[in-house]
Amino acid sequence: MITEIGHFALVLALVLAVAQATLPLIGAQFGIRAWMALAKPAALGQFVFLLISFAALIHAFVVSDFSVAIVFQHSHSQTPLIYKISAAWGQHEGSLLLWVLILAFFGALVAVFGDNLPPRLKARALAVQAMIGICFILFALFTSNPFARLHPAPFEGQELNPLLQDPGLAFHPPMLYVGYVGFSMAFSFAVAALIEGKIDAAWARWVRPWTLLSWTCLTAGIALGARWAYYELGWGGWWFWDPVENASFMPWLMGTALLHSAIVVEKRDALKAWTLLLAILTFGFSLLGTFLVRSGVITSVHAFAQDPARGLFILGILGLALGGSLTLFAWRAPILKAGGLFAPVSREGALMLNNLLLATATATVLLGTLYPLALDIMGGSSVSVGTPYYTATFVPLVLPLIALTAIGPLLGWKRGDLRYALRHLWGAGALGLAALGIALWIDFGRQALAAIGIGLGVWLFTGTLVEWGERVQLFRTGLGNSWRRARHLPRAAYGMSLAHAGLAIAIIGITAASAWKVEEVRQMKPGESLEIGDFTYVLQTVGPARGENYIAERAHFTVMKDGKPYTELYPERRQYMVQPMPTTEAAIESHVFGDLYAVVGEGDGKGTWTVRIYQEPLVPWIWTGAALMALGGIVSISDRRYRVGAPSRAPAAQPAAAE
Repeated sequence: MITEIGHFALVLALVLAVAQATLPLIGAQFGIRAWMALAKPAALGQFVFLLISFAALIHAFVVSDFSVAIVFQHSHSQTPLIYKISAAWGQHEGSLLLWVLILAFFGALVAVFGDNLPPRLKARALAVQAMIGICFILFALFTSNPFARLHPAPFEGQELNPLLQDPGLAFHPPMLYVGYVGFSMAFSFAVAALIEGKIDAAWARWVRPWTLLSWTCLTAGIALGARWAYYELGWGGWWFWDPVENASFMPWLMGTALLHSAIVVEKRDALKAWTLLLAILTFGFSLLGTFLVRSGVITSVHAFAQDPARGLFILGILGLALGGSLTLFAWRAPILKAGGLFAPVSREGALMLNNLLLATATATVLLGTLYPLALDIMGGSSVSVGTPYYTATFVPLVLPLIALTAIGPLLGWKRGDLRYALRHLWGAGALGLAALGIALWIDFGRQALAAIGIGLGVWLFTGTLVEWGERVQLFRTGLGNSWRRARHLPRAAYGMSLAHAGLAIAIIGITAASAWKVEEVRQMKPGESLEIGDFTYVLQTVGPARGENYIAERAHFTVMKDGKPYTELYPERRQYMVQPMPTTEAAIESHVFGDLYAVVGEGDGKGTWTVRIYQEPLVPWIWTGAALMALGGIVSISDRRYRVGAPSRAPAAQPAAAE
């Protein structure tokens, strides 16, 4: 019964989405306020019904209702509760319902917190948001029904993919979807602005919170996914330039460009058309990622390999959304009033160059992702585009971008002084060069590109501190005055500093982990040892272990440093009971300078096991940097200036002094 309620709620959400997409749009066109006002209750109602629908699906998984097809296919009565719940979005149909729910959630947020928006803009933006919702609800109902029944109901299920039975995968997809789908709100505001033929600083300020929220969640989602791949797949890496990894990375790059471009619109009333185009393309890349994951055109541990018919449906949505919005952009963008002029050397100029580098970097990732697919479609030979391609194309674009990120905030608006900025960054430059030289000395110059990456990471981190110090006039005035300036500094400024510092830390970690990782693969028996760097790994035992729904072989390593015990590692090789699929569970010991990483493989039946030992330099810096970037986004969102339509609070009037 609850399953039928969920299905019916999904249909009602579609009805409300149709009303939300049409009546407010007509009302905005003809000035009918009552029709425009319908957007708010329709958006809230659509969200409530989708929430009921998704709750019904989770209920089916929790109670193991195997009469529901996807519960039978992706759950089991012995599956731990957390993975029963996460199984609701661990497959195509349920994750699509979550996708639509998040889409409606963003519309509901605008409906509730957008009362200070111009009524026409709000009505049109919510109508566009509902149009996207209509497409995906139809997709769910007619090709991917999450409530499809099986008759007769099976007695037991087939279990969730063992690779997905991990806490990281319970939180990674929802976080990633909030990032993906959240860019739809910027898209809706962009289309609404094009319909009106007006974009100004207020529009940029309304768009920035939604873009910030999406960017923050996408940053956290990508980091969670990389962390999961790092410890769950047992290969010692965290990024493989997999097409599905790229599918989330491309909207992140474009979203980063959109955030910076919107600043120029807000502060200087410039780059209007470019910012609208970025808003459209960013969501377009989110839709492209949805297509790559769900169409079956690629095979990946991350992908929902489904039939091509579903892929064609999503491709149709992508064509409709991008084609329609770009056509509208070509028609309406020329009428937008040009904004303020600025010199090439200025903060606007730096942000524009930032945008061009990010857009070009996105294009290189897009080419590397789609080229093998296009070649395969045309009947060509099968090729794989991997790390060498991205090192040759993506990295050269990122290096000047990192250098620019430290300089740009020190330039003035409209006309900047490059010599002034560089004069304040001489210390950062000296530290960056010192770090570069140390990196070259440590590995005897074998990894020059990695040394440059380390130097630029130090340059950016130190430059970020310098920029913050300039804001509060540190060491240029009394500490009391600097403290007062720091207390009154806008939260968005702190958010920017945290995000840039986090990026610098992540860059150092990424560079070190990519260039100086050490791997040793060995056949070992208990009692044998191997040495990597300063550490000696002694295999003590390999014995059986048992989990809630799996059996395992668990190895025990004692790690020695300078002849003294340092730590114990317990990697596992698991075999799940329902799906006989072996998985690895790496044992990782983290410290400030890197990870000790051990994996146990198959045994030969004669007391020997394949083991993999990795020295992973500075990998924890990657997760720390990503966390700081996400924290920077959260701090920026909390800035009162970026709450939708929130006016600045005027100081309270003082009572007149008595005469």
